[in-house]
Amino acid sequence: MPSELMYQIALTQVPMIGDVTIRKLLDHFQSATAIFQARQQELERIEQVGSVKATAIKHFRDYDKVMQELTFIEKYAIQVIFYGDERYPMRLQHCADAPSLLYYKGSSPLHTSRMVSIVGTRQPSPYGSKVCVQLVQELCKAGITIVSGLAYGIDILAHRTAVDLGCPTIGVLAHGLDRIYPPAHMEIAKEMMNCGGLLTDYPSKTLPDRQNFPRRNRIVAGLTDATVVIESGQKGGSLITAELAGGYNRDVFAVPGHVGDWHATGCHELIRQNKAVLVTEAADIIQAMRWEEKATSSKMAVQSSLFHTLDPAEQTIMQLFNNKSRLHLEEIYILSRLSGSQVATAVFNLEMQQLIKCLPGQQYEPVSPVS
Repeated sequence: MPSELMYQIALTQVPMIGDVTIRKLLDHFQSATAIFQARQQELERIEQVGSVKATAIKHFRDYDKVMQELTFIEKYAIQVIFYGDERYPMRLQHCADAPSLLYYKGSSPLHTSRMVSIVGTRQPSPYGSKVCVQLVQELCKAGITIVSGLAYGIDILAHRTAVDLGCPTIGVLAHGLDRIYPPAHMEIAKEMMNCGGLLTDYPSKTLPDRQNFPRRNRIVAGLTDATVVIESGQKGGSLITAELAGGYNRDVFAVPGHVGDWHATGCHELIRQNKAVLVTEAADIIQAMRWEEKATSSKMAVQSSLFHTLDPAEQTIMQLFNNKSRLHLEEIYILSRLSGSQVATAVFNLEMQQLIKCLPGQQYEPVSPVS
């Protein structure tokens, strides 16, 4: 019997239908099932769909492939997370080109309160390797989830360091979950599934083709609060990830290197162009992200004498800051589950009471209580 999950997978396999189009269709029809059941004329009326894409949806018949994917998912207990699902990573949901469907095998949630991507060259210098290990060790001690791409070099070193410390680490793949690339990383990938996980937007049997890696990088950049580049040449995937992160309004950091060393040229260029903040230790990142434990505890606390005077919507929003010191307005909408008008009114009232303040980019943080 057809299911919503079957139609979700099918929708991602319709030729010429990309993630942006799928989101526009979902905004209108609310479910994948409704999209496939809609009349051609209804589909054509949706912005950026038109007759060609509508015909592709109505003529889709490759359900054998979809059923094979469903069998694979069930056999290996893969989590399938469709856009709009409450399990869908909140940070990634804010990206305009967010993948419509994610396949995940792991034990760590995809929306922990603090997440950082570590990226860099596949041929790190001894200096770069040392910095990577030190940074990841310090970030893990601060309770931060480490995200990378399971590639050679900085990626796998970041994952290994996190696993050794029992710190959650998520590897984003450029292929399906029926394989690991490179094969040399199979054992560490298995360990990661018990302390973190493996994530991809590609179905099984998808090969690690060259064109898949830039698409993979958008998830690495969009899944986290910040991206750190540790050694990169003048060109490469790390710089693509950094550019994507900046485009998503995420913080970007870069580790400086030795003058004249090719390993450092990409990082130095990011810093020179003000596309990344220079970082030499994890404390720089934690401070820039306002994750200091002392500051967090003071900013999270609402004066008990005031809290009981807040209405339920205002209390709900203030409680969100118990898990994160800074929230985007969109995050408040999603996490609070309040209506748009309720959020707008509550945020305004909280600002008037000087309990929260607005930062650039529609970010909000609590104001330290008056002593």
